Amino acid sequence: MRKTHWMVRLVQSISVLFVLLGCFLVFLYSPFYSDLIVKGLNKFVPFEVNQVAAQSQKQAALSENENLEPGSDLWIARQAYLKMMDEDITQHSSEHITLIQARYKILQAQILKEQRDELEEKAQAEQDMTQVPMLAKTIQETNNDPARGVGALLNWDSSENKERIDQYTEFLMTHEIPEEVELPASSEVIDEPAYLQTTTSNEKSKSASKPYAIVVLGGGLTLHENGQDIIVNEYTRLRLEKTLAVEKQYKLPIVLSGVEAPYMQRWLKAHDVDAKLLEDRSMNTCENTRFSSLLLQKKGGAPTVILITDRYHMPRTRRLFALNGIQTIPVEAPMPSALTTWRPSVKNYDHSRRANYEMLATIRDMWFGSSDCREVP
Repeated sequence: MRKTHWMVRLVQSISVLFVLLGCFLVFLYSPFYSDLIVKGLNKFVPFEVNQVAAQSQKQAALSENENLEPGSDLWIARQAYLKMMDEDITQHSSEHITLIQARYKILQAQILKEQRDELEEKAQAEQDMTQVPMLAKTIQETNNDPARGVGALLNWDSSENKERIDQYTEFLMTHEIPEEVELPASSEVIDEPAYLQTTTSNEKSKSASKPYAIVVLGGGLTLHENGQDIIVNEYTRLRLEKTLAVEKQYKLPIVLSGVEAPYMQRWLKAHDVDAKLLEDRSMNTCENTRFSSLLLQKKGGAPTVILITDRYHMPRTRRLFALNGIQTIPVEAPMPSALTTWRPSVKNYDHSRRANYEMLATIRDMWFGSSDCREVP
């Protein structure tokens, strides 16, 4: 058999490669490539919630107005109070609610008094130390360390936290109410989570799957056509438009995440929706999920949230929220451009390019983690 010249084989191989490359480019500009990537991400990316991290969200008592410092005595006392309220409603048919309420008020007053005394002592000590500049600087740096407050959240199962919550729980169970203290009426109970007001014993097991907040991730900013004002870009605007519809249906607190948060809040305000929970420190998706989770912890806990972002961003974001202990209900916002029905187009390539980015970012996160993700806001 006659052998083919090596030059002919080389030309044949190059021709085959060019044909395959051409087919791939046509596929890349088709509406099918990005759909295939999204289906693959949704199938293979794990969304199982980290149960250790989920402990800090288990109180499920999200409050837009809760501003207690994470890990503080008042914050721990509130966790004990919510735990006692939960147990009394589910196990004792609200028999001891007024007693728990009265004891909680006394406990708050005692903690506040202890804090005032401690601050006075600390102020006096710092005043005495002003004569030693290096020591005074060390004290100031320790007091301003942002990791101190977050540390208790990241170590929810620490023995110190357990000891304090057990101590406060015992106080709420057994403390003697002075005769001069008037017990509140059952209708006056404060700080009661909304789900406790309506949940029956049969429904309690389902409460963790209910959404407690709407989390909206920023998609970027742009310059207004006047050349001066900064406004949300098309990606962010479409997510906010989806937020309007979701908020109208669910009436839940809204968390705006990303450096775009103040501009997103302004946009929603112009459409008669008030978003009070802003996480405006995050610079990437990993920080979006981590800092939003910390914010939700500080506000009382939200084991499940409705997550709004675009379809390509959704799988990676859901995975990162799950690692932070939060289950997500995905609601996809549209992209600025729509896919064609079947024919290749530049609009389809925009979708394919975004799908490629999210696919590579997801692989990086799963294999190597996010190196540019700060621990503390």
